Amino acid sequence: MNKRLILKLAGSVLLVEAALMFAPLIISLIMRSGDWSAFALSIAITLAAGSGLSQVRPRDDTLSAREGFAVVTLSWLFVSFCGALPFFLSGAIPSLVDSVFETVSGFTTTGATILTNVEGLTRGLLFWRSLTHWAGGMGVLVLSLAIIPKMGGRSIYLMRAESSGPSTEKLVPRVGKTAKILYQLYIGMSLILMIALLLCGVNWYDSLIHTFGAAGTGGFSNYNASVAHLNNPAAEIVLGVFMVLFGVNFAVYYHVIHRNWSTLKQGSEWQLFLGIVAASTLAVAFSILRMPEFQGHFGRALRATFFQVSSIITTTGYATEDFNRWPQFSRTLLLVLMVIGGCAGSTAGGLKVIRIQVLFKSMARDIRKTVHPRSVNVIKLDGRALDEKLISGVQGYFFAAMMLIILSTLAVSLDNFDFETSFTAVVATFFNIGPGLSMVGPTGNFTAFSPAAKCVLILCMLMGRLEIFPILMLAAPSAYEK
Repeated sequence: MNKRLILKLAGSVLLVEAALMFAPLIISLIMRSGDWSAFALSIAITLAAGSGLSQVRPRDDTLSAREGFAVVTLSWLFVSFCGALPFFLSGAIPSLVDSVFETVSGFTTTGATILTNVEGLTRGLLFWRSLTHWAGGMGVLVLSLAIIPKMGGRSIYLMRAESSGPSTEKLVPRVGKTAKILYQLYIGMSLILMIALLLCGVNWYDSLIHTFGAAGTGGFSNYNASVAHLNNPAAEIVLGVFMVLFGVNFAVYYHVIHRNWSTLKQGSEWQLFLGIVAASTLAVAFSILRMPEFQGHFGRALRATFFQVSSIITTTGYATEDFNRWPQFSRTLLLVLMVIGGCAGSTAGGLKVIRIQVLFKSMARDIRKTVHPRSVNVIKLDGRALDEKLISGVQGYFFAAMMLIILSTLAVSLDNFDFETSFTAVVATFFNIGPGLSMVGPTGNFTAFSPAAKCVLILCMLMGRLEIFPILMLAAPSAYEK
C-alpha cells in the first residue's frame, strides 16, 4: 500500500476543509456571534495538519483501488475530527465524543443530533453545522477533485469509493471534469432553492441553513422545531419538491441539459423513485386522515405527508409534524422508506432504489431457475444485461448491511433502551436518515446514549455514507500486503 500517497492526498482534503471553515468565520464576524476565535484556532490546526501531510513526497504516484479506498476512509476520519474542533474549542459541546458525533452526522448528511437546544448554538456554529451537510452531500473527496483535479493519477478510484450506489457513472472521460460538472449542477440547484425560499418570505440566514440541509439531504435546522418553526406552507412545499430533486441521480439533470431524451426514457430508477414517492404520499395521507387534526382537511394532510415522505425517503430528516404520533401503518411505511432511500448518484442515503431493483430481479431469476433449472436467465435493467460482478456486489452489500445493523443494534441495546429506540437509532444512522422512532423520533435526539453507544453510531454513519467496504477494507490484513 502506498502510504505516503495516501497521507499526501488526505492532507489535500484537509486544506479544502480549512478553506470551508473561513465561511462560518466570516459569518461569525459579521453577526458578532462571539465564536470567531474557535474558528480561527480550528482553521490554524487544520491548515497545519493539512500542510504537513500534503508535503509528504510519495515514491510513486500510482493510485490503485486499494489506495483509493484508504484515502477516502482516512480523509473522512481526519475531516470529521478537525470539523469537530469548532464545537469542542468553543465549549458549545464540551464532550469530544459528542462534538465528533455532531460533525460526522453533518458530513455524512445524517442529521442525527445530540443537542437538546439547537437554538442555543451561536450563529457561526449553526452555519458550520449546516455547511457540513452541503460539503458532505456530494462528497468531500468529489469537492476536492473539483478544486484540485490533479489529486491522483487514477482518481476514478476516489470517486468510486465515495460515491453512492453500486456503480459510478463518469459523465465525461476525465474524472476531474466530471467532478466539476457535478458541483456545477449541485451549486446551481442550491442557488435556485435558496432564491425560491427567499421568495417564500424566509430570511437570508434561514434560507441558507435550510438550503444546505435540503441540498445535502442532511436535515440540520437552526430551530428546535425544525422546518415547522418557519410556519410557512409555501416554503414546506418548495423544500419538499427540492428534497425529491436532490434524491434523483445527478446524471439525469446532465442528460436533461444535453437533451439525451432516449437515455432518460430508459432511466427506470428515477421513474420508480418518483412512483414510490407519489404512492407513499397518498397511502400515508389517507392513513392520517383519521387523526383529529387532519379530519376534513385532506389538503393539509397531503401537504404534511408529502413533506415527510420526501424528507424520509431522501434521508433528509426535516420535520413539520411529529410522525411518531401517526398510525402504526404510516410509521411502518416511513421505516421502509428509510431503508429504500433515494437514487444512486444523488445526495440521498439508504440502500438506493437501483439496489432494490437488482435484488428483486435477482430473486425473480432464482425462482425461474428453480422451475427451469437448465434455462439461461440474464438480468437486464433498462434494456442492458447486468454484469454478474455488479449483481454479486449488490447482494454482498445487502448482506453486509443487514449483518452490521444486527450487530450494531445488539451493541447499542446495552444501553437498555426499548427495542424501537435502539433499532431505529441504528437504522437512522446507518442509512444517514437522522430521526428514527420512539426516543430518537423527530422531536427527540441522541443525547441519552452512552459514549460507547455513540461511538458505535458514529461508525454506523461513516459505514453507511461510504457504503461499508472502504471502512471494512482497512480492517483486513490483506489490504496492507504488497
